[in-house]
Amino acid sequence: MMDVKPKTGLILTGGGARAAYQVGVLAAIAQLRRDACTTGDNPFQVISGTSAGAINAATLACQADDFCSAVDGLMYIWQNIHAEQVYAADSFGVIRSGARWLTMMSVGWALNRWRRTRPRSLLDNTPLRGLLAQWIKLDRLDDMLAQGHLDALAVTGSSYTSGHHVTFYQTHQQREPWVRTQRLAVRTPRLSIEHLIASSAIPFIFPAEPLELSGQVEWFGDGSMRQTAPISPAVHLGAEKVLVIGAGRMHESGGEGHHGPTPTGHPSLAQIAGHALSNIFLDALAVDIERLKRINSTLALLPEEALRNTPLKPIEALVIAPSRPLDSLAAEHQGALPPPIRAMLRSVGVSGEGANASGSALVSYLLFEPEYTNELITLGMADTLARRSEIQKFFDWPAQAPQVDPAAMRRRAGGFALQIPPNPPGPPRLVA
Repeated sequence: MMDVKPKTGLILTGGGARAAYQVGVLAAIAQLRRDACTTGDNPFQVISGTSAGAINAATLACQADDFCSAVDGLMYIWQNIHAEQVYAADSFGVIRSGARWLTMMSVGWALNRWRRTRPRSLLDNTPLRGLLAQWIKLDRLDDMLAQGHLDALAVTGSSYTSGHHVTFYQTHQQREPWVRTQRLAVRTPRLSIEHLIASSAIPFIFPAEPLELSGQVEWFGDGSMRQTAPISPAVHLGAEKVLVIGAGRMHESGGEGHHGPTPTGHPSLAQIAGHALSNIFLDALAVDIERLKRINSTLALLPEEALRNTPLKPIEALVIAPSRPLDSLAAEHQGALPPPIRAMLRSVGVSGEGANASGSALVSYLLFEPEYTNELITLGMADTLARRSEIQKFFDWPAQAPQVDPAAMRRRAGGFALQIPPNPPGPPRLVA
């Protein structure tokens, strides 16, 4: 009897520009996969994404038949991205959204002449909609699922209307939705760009997005809000072990958002916003991982008969998260932001660069510029390659690349000769 490999889930968390780190991790995994001469099936049968992680997740899912090509595309986009591709960063766009929004905060909402045109967020993310429509080919997702390259894609959002945390998922085979306290799952026949926009709508920063839920239109924001169990969707959709790629350091004294000298006066709006975003994006994941470890430890103590009678099952989890605080990396590149954005952020307490930077935690979510994203990609690669043996064990890949027998490969391919170019396409080879 052939051994059936456990289904592997990929969980990509949120974090705005910080999601570039995930791409570095994925690029290193693609390299280790090639080193193991394992270039066939998609390594992830279930993919679950939240916020900017949902965008990366959808990109991988829609190219599930060619993992290396999908990672290649993500690398290209994140290495060359600019703020104006994500939100309106010109002077007119900033005045139309951010400057007006800050003015309304300072003078009050009582001015009738502003009521009809009051802005909905600090930044206008209309450019992101166009970028995603060009970048992600969601029309391929049905085929990827039907052909068995992927079992499920899940995207999460948080409803401002009902208060529910909602996981929208698309599958080919039937998977029953689940309901838990203040969170529920909805199977949708087709995930859309609107789902991705909603999932990545950072609170206050980007506007809410309308989505249909149970026949009613509700307004949704970033899926990291009220997300009490980030690992849960992948497990419900059949994952038996999961790779989790975070967007910030966990279990660190002081946490993220504390870069630079300790402030002696009242914290600025930027410092408060950075602290709040770190709470939204980082804390739930750390708690859920601890919960998973406790469940695994408890199950390990149960006798065989008790294990058969419980719906719980142990889930192997490998977590890769940044080894450096990402706000400190952002502090080194705050000057890369477009001048109108820098001017607007100065009004809420963002200033300086490097060791003298203030408000860099907030900036770390908005700094869609190559100077920053390339550093995140490099960090993701380095952090992953430093854990090479753990990753090889997780995927059951050999530590050393096996000798390839072309004749045997042809036999396994059913008689079709495999054309293997001397330099297979994919991301540049990484040296560790």
